Amino acid sequence: MSRFRLVRLVRTESSEVFVAWDERHRIGQIDLHYGDRTIHATVIFEGQLSESDQQELYAQIDEDVVSSYMPSFERDDLVFTVFKGQEVDSFSYPEEEEELAEEEGAQGQ
Repeated sequence: MSRFRLVRLVRTESSEVFVAWDERHRIGQIDLHYGDRTIHATVIFEGQLSESDQQELYAQIDEDVVSSYMPSFERDDLVFTVFKGQEVDSFSYPEEEEELAEEEGAQGQ
């Protein structure tokens, strides 16, 4: 059984974004970009993980996610670029319907 829980946030034809969890703690985010024969993974750790835990996560990403898209015998490389950081903000433009409702509400006052 896999130690880490990987929760997919987004999937496109050539990329995926996951949040990684260790039990109840969010440990980071993984952005995967699928090229022709090379996969690029950007990992952002939000806390300290030992070297062996990091290697275990990389292996799990390869086995559980990347290999289902492109098995290792079909690809040239899987490249991990790793950062340490923290989420400081999340922003999204409101839906058009929400904007219209807010404008109508503001005009009626």
